[in-house]
Amino acid sequence: MGTQARVVVLPQSSAVLRIEEIELPDPGPTQVVVKEFASGICHSQLHQMHRPRESPVILGHEATGAVLKTGSEVTHVREGDIVLVTWVPRNAAAAKALPVRATLPVSDGTAESENVFTWADHTLADEQYVVKVDPGISRDVTSIIGCAVMTGAGAVINTANVQPGQSVAVFGVGGVGLSAVVGAKMAGADPIIAVDLDDAKLEFAKQFGATHGINASQQNPIEAIHALTAREGQFTIFGMPVSGVDFAFDCIGIKTTMEQIIPACRSGQFGAKDGGTGVLVGVPGTSVELDAMDVLLNEKHFIGSIGGSCAPDRDFPRFLEWEENGDLKLNALVTQRFTIEQINEATAALEKGQIQGRAILEF
Repeated sequence: MGTQARVVVLPQSSAVLRIEEIELPDPGPTQVVVKEFASGICHSQLHQMHRPRESPVILGHEATGAVLKTGSEVTHVREGDIVLVTWVPRNAAAAKALPVRATLPVSDGTAESENVFTWADHTLADEQYVVKVDPGISRDVTSIIGCAVMTGAGAVINTANVQPGQSVAVFGVGGVGLSAVVGAKMAGADPIIAVDLDDAKLEFAKQFGATHGINASQQNPIEAIHALTAREGQFTIFGMPVSGVDFAFDCIGIKTTMEQIIPACRSGQFGAKDGGTGVLVGVPGTSVELDAMDVLLNEKHFIGSIGGSCAPDRDFPRFLEWEENGDLKLNALVTQRFTIEQINEATAALEKGQIQGRAILEF
């Protein structure tokens, strides 16, 4: 017997979301049915909503829930286990086959998910996207670990491997950017410079570990970053003083910020040390132009980070430990909550920049 579910569906030819009552099939051999408590509302879903598609789509990719049913080959979780649902395979290195992507029959065709779907009170997911966690965790705010926290904090601790005393700038301090700020704090970075267009968001970022805030609508963020990060006694190939951050993280992905992170990075110290690294974390919507001479002469680096380079089985326990110790502050990071009936209101608020931290759906 299947499982009744209320699922948010993105139609093929419209960006207006609808809710459908659907019967989820029983799980296949490697699948799990999860009753969800809450799901994150991620900015990347806006990209899905606005790009062309050939069929309806089911959305969402981070959640907290309880296992209702398991397939015959699933061994790492059992019925009743509390789990985090994510869109990154929990241990890709050990996987023996590709995950099974969920598809559902809906009123106007067959809807596909991108790895998982979590804008639903129940979901059907491949076991590779389901991570068993301690049953005592908060069952609402932990829903954002599966993308926002993983992507932002993971970019700092995994992709960049920031070390104590290294300097960091984070462009865009929404849910992912604030998670990057927390990751930088836990890595021992100093200074941690938040860059945004909103003074309230910059002040909010200081609750999570930012030491400085730069409003890019009021001053040139590149110049401001260099003014904060001069390196006494270090000189470039041209004999100019070295300044700039060791790592600049773009947690937005627009052309302006993608083209700011490399100039914001530290120049190399001639003959002694290479330059800083710009890390692209936000999903880009455009192409980007880099100053190749700056990259060459100052030995700078431009790299990408997808999903924070995370292995959820390895990294989620660490993030939950940060939360338990009071370092992650998920209750503060989650700033708005919506019901499934309010999903269009929620995505509109996200698109207008009205979500200060991260929003969630509660079921």
